[in-house]
Amino acid sequence: MTSGAGGGHGAHGRPPTRREKWETYKQSPYLPAVVLVLIVSAAAGLFAGSYTYAMANPTPHRIPAAVVEGPRTPYATEFVKGMEKALDASLELERYPDAAQARAALDEQKVFVILRSAGKGVVMQVAGASGATVAELLGETGVKVADTVGVPLTVEDVKPLQEGDPRGLALFYISLAAVIMGFLGAIQLSVHARALIPLERILFTAVYALLGGFAIAAVVDWGLGALDLPFAQSWLILAFTMFTSGMVFTMFNTLMGRWAMIPTWGVMVLLGNPSSGGAVSWPLLPSLLGHIGRWLPPGASVNAQHTAVYYRGHQYLFPYLVLAAWALVSCTVFWVWRHRHPGGRDRVPEHAATAARV
Repeated sequence: MTSGAGGGHGAHGRPPTRREKWETYKQSPYLPAVVLVLIVSAAAGLFAGSYTYAMANPTPHRIPAAVVEGPRTPYATEFVKGMEKALDASLELERYPDAAQARAALDEQKVFVILRSAGKGVVMQVAGASGATVAELLGETGVKVADTVGVPLTVEDVKPLQEGDPRGLALFYISLAAVIMGFLGAIQLSVHARALIPLERILFTAVYALLGGFAIAAVVDWGLGALDLPFAQSWLILAFTMFTSGMVFTMFNTLMGRWAMIPTWGVMVLLGNPSSGGAVSWPLLPSLLGHIGRWLPPGASVNAQHTAVYYRGHQYLFPYLVLAAWALVSCTVFWVWRHRHPGGRDRVPEHAATAARV
């Protein structure tokens, strides 16, 4: 008897194996908590790094410029050469036969600046609406080059920003609000309206997008007077952005479950917002970001909004196609694999279903 008592209590008395400890740990709340600690820490660094990389030191990479053909003084030729040298060959010159065609190119956002002779001097026409950072860079560089060459220079802003938005950041902020609130709304639906079936989830996403877009436009235009928006068009662009952002999260939630926030944050915030061209114009962004940004929802939203506000009558279809493509792909993935989505009536917890029957 003594021997049996000293021998322990069988399987229940032995220390757990490493495998058993790991299985127990996996079922505990500590594993996801530790993973979240690591993810949040890494995301904080990536968030700061992505914005700093894109915006802290804007450098010209490609600035299309219109040069008006016709009689040019030697000073004008020297000025253009000086600008190319000062901007490290990033000025891409396009020659136009007259000022009217050059201005049309500026209105269509094919060029950012027009250079033409005027008597013994040079006139530089910039478009603040194309990007305050680009217009400032061109103006400051032009003054320095003119002083060096000794040519009279006149700088004109032929497409100025609105008075309530002197830095040109308001459109970036309203687009950012639409992007972030778009996927936050989808997250809240997944938490507080988990039992929605797929069609209902899409419809409710569309409804909060329409109302949210209206609220953003109304506050910025009617409430604060910061921007004079083409209200209906800006409202629908914001609503389209919110819907697309919400469905992007819903797509990733279908594919990745509770970790859907990681790719959503990566695509929409870490990569999408810094490369959107809203805070720093595309010609001053690192070249790769400048190209990628046009194909992501935040960049498409900024592009569509910017053209609607400042270049009415010269709207392009491309940004709308980008938003539509992301929305369509997200809805399709969600619908095809809807059985994998963690929500739905058939996934109501058992105790809740029992309570409902009672």
